[in-house]
Amino acid sequence: MDLFDLNGKSALVTGGNGGIGLGMAQGLAAAGAKVAIAGRDKAKNGAALKSLPGAIALEADLKEEKSCRAMVDEAAKRLGRLDILVNNAGINVRKRPEEYSLEEWKLVLDTNLTSAFVASQAAYPHMKRAGGGKIVNIGSMMSIFGASFVAPYGASKGGIVQLTRALATAWAQDKIQVNAVLPGWIDTALTRRARDQVQGLHENVLRRTPAGRWGEPRDLAGIAVFLCSSASDFITGTAIPVDGGYSSQG
Repeated sequence: MDLFDLNGKSALVTGGNGGIGLGMAQGLAAAGAKVAIAGRDKAKNGAALKSLPGAIALEADLKEEKSCRAMVDEAAKRLGRLDILVNNAGINVRKRPEEYSLEEWKLVLDTNLTSAFVASQAAYPHMKRAGGGKIVNIGSMMSIFGASFVAPYGASKGGIVQLTRALATAWAQDKIQVNAVLPGWIDTALTRRARDQVQGLHENVLRRTPAGRWGEPRDLAGIAVFLCSSASDFITGTAIPVDGGYSSQG
């Protein structure tokens, strides 16, 4: 369907070399977009490109402003334009709130939230010049719920939703739609570590998720295509759970 056709569009996916980011990048590529993925790990970038024919990989340290801005500009240069930005890069440090150092707090906030702001700010002139664009910010169930072991992560993901609303309001007149996706418990390297660190997590997720399973990265491909295509041109400032019904239970 033409509504979901991304031929002629160029997309940058941060943290696109694995997990949710790679699932989204694969969806965008399948819909016809030219794709750039960004990550710090050169070997992991190379492995991801094997499932993304024609894509390019960029190395960037997203917690550093200069590197983040250079990444966006390089993607626009190498792809010829920049229509889509997926702010997916993220990390977590799991501890009780009283146990975090300020350095750990800053590391999580800078990687998860500040980088999304900087990358969006850097992408804005490219998208405005192109006549519009799509920005998708990746939140979390921790954008909605609290947990004892995710204070900085939860703060960063709650901030992602409010950043999304602010950018959507500011840039709507430039035909730039900004939305957030809130993944549920998706089977990735990040959540596998969580299962090792948090006793009973696996069983609790299965019990609470109406779909009765953990999500997979490919479950995010469809929402990525929808939010980055003309099918969503009148949707902006939203935060959409993709969670198998996890958040529907309040």
